[in-house]
Amino acid sequence: MAQQALPQREPEGTHGRPNTPRDKRDTARPTARLGKPLGAGRTVHGVALLLPGGRAAGTGRPSPLVLAAQRPLARRLAAAAAADGLVTHVVHYRRRGWNGSAADPVRDAEWAADEVVRRYGDVPVCLVGTDMGGRAALLAAGHQAVTSVLAVAPWLPDPAVLPEPDPVRQLSGRRVLLVHGTNDEHTDPDLSLRLAQRAKKVNRDVCRFEVHSDGHGLRQHRAEVQALAADFVRGALFGHHFARPVADALAAPPPLGLRMPLASGFGAGLGY
Repeated sequence: MAQQALPQREPEGTHGRPNTPRDKRDTARPTARLGKPLGAGRTVHGVALLLPGGRAAGTGRPSPLVLAAQRPLARRLAAAAAADGLVTHVVHYRRRGWNGSAADPVRDAEWAADEVVRRYGDVPVCLVGTDMGGRAALLAAGHQAVTSVLAVAPWLPDPAVLPEPDPVRQLSGRRVLLVHGTNDEHTDPDLSLRLAQRAKKVNRDVCRFEVHSDGHGLRQHRAEVQALAADFVRGALFGHHFARPVADALAAPPPLGLRMPLASGFGAGLGY
């Protein structure tokens, strides 16, 4: 039930897992926090949490530039679903790095989902992660408030370095979209394909889009990627019909629905 709102990186070689016990650093460091809310007025019916990128290792605070890079997408999502009561927050991590088995961004994403429940009540949450944040979103998907995950150019462990892949069972019961540029030189698009293939075996509501000829930042097709994200969030959180390419990708068997090309001009006629 909705409530009123209150006034690149090399794999680190250590498998990150959520729910790691707190260590002594947590008492000495500031906590994670939610950035300024964008979107909904007095009543919130859904929340998108944007999880920024970062580094394989690092205990300092995240760069303001990394946080600022998430705000255009946060504003785009809030505008697209304003009538539905969507609010978006950029998650401010405690530390800039993944930091091996500490998996700090995963813990921060789980804290952020808890904070959403505290602030807004029982509303659905979509985790929207970019780069390192994409991996955090996928791993934190098991939180009871999370109903959907969008991972943009996710940074994933290289099997040559880390033979045990990230788990996917926490994605069951969630709608999941991955999007990756085929020319990404910082995070391997083949690794996101492999993860999507494993996830599809335990959850049919998984799809993946490829942005041909684009790189890690997806700058050449930024408008299309933002429109794809908006369409997915509106459908996943509020039950709107997905645009035809998204609906087809979710329904198609692998590999078709996991290698769906993002067409140039996608979203131009969607009206939001």
